[in-house]
Amino acid sequence: MAVPDFQSLMLPFLKKLADRKEHSLSEIFDILAEEFHLTPDDRNELLPSGRQSKFENRVGWARTYMKKAGLLESTARAKFRITSRGLEVLAENPPYINVKYLERFPEFLEFRNTASQSTVENIEKNEKNTEYGQTPEEVLESSYLDLRRELAQELLERVKKCSPTFFERLVVDLLVAMGYGGSKVDAGQAIGRSGDEGIDGIIKEDKLGLDVVYIQAKRWEATVGRPIVQAFAGSLEGQRARKGVLITTSNFSQDAKEYVSRIEKKIVLINGEQLAQLMIDHDIGVSEISRYIVKKIDLDYFGDE
Repeated sequence: MAVPDFQSLMLPFLKKLADRKEHSLSEIFDILAEEFHLTPDDRNELLPSGRQSKFENRVGWARTYMKKAGLLESTARAKFRITSRGLEVLAENPPYINVKYLERFPEFLEFRNTASQSTVENIEKNEKNTEYGQTPEEVLESSYLDLRRELAQELLERVKKCSPTFFERLVVDLLVAMGYGGSKVDAGQAIGRSGDEGIDGIIKEDKLGLDVVYIQAKRWEATVGRPIVQAFAGSLEGQRARKGVLITTSNFSQDAKEYVSRIEKKIVLINGEQLAQLMIDHDIGVSEISRYIVKKIDLDYFGDE
């Protein structure tokens, strides 16, 4: 089943603490995973950042919110137990515990009110949409991915409209930024226009030139089919290259992708969306306007406490 949202985890989490004993987060992970019948794949599903599992992130925020409301308390390093208030809540036998429920406690309201107004507005907006129940990290990452998708679309439109000369420079800049072609001078000399508003050439795979890669990049509007990809694969022999990269600002047909997966030659197909994403990753044609660093407690620092 899908990983429950962090609010759905709150009441089951609190019930597991009803024995009044100390518990660790790792214990709760296992107990809740079993209760919700989560598979190993469910438990290992990562947030978009790839830094933490979605399940552990949501359980962690369920704990944080209930701790801020005074339902549980920290006792030792990474351990906690239920409070008298938490026991009172369980005695009421509520059907669920969510953010709205926790707002009855002054400490939780104070915690919420310390957030900036924009943060509060974003939380309220999130609570009204279909993704209600996301943790703050999920909201942040979801917003980041939305911004990135929008930027990639805008970037690709710009690339499609640029001149052949500029397109050639763009591809050279990107390849060098990715570690191919040696210097910009080397890559610029190795790659030239093909006569059809595209570029092609042989570049070094590394700075020493121990191997080479055949590059073709064209601003096709139509979907690139198997015949073009097959012709590109055949041209590797004439270029004395074992590897190739074919770049288009449009897309590749499924037949073309399947053909590449079946042949012995190593060919990478990069479509317009992937091109834009690579440009973002390597800061080609984009500039940074904001940076947000999310930090957490360093438990090792407090290890001797």
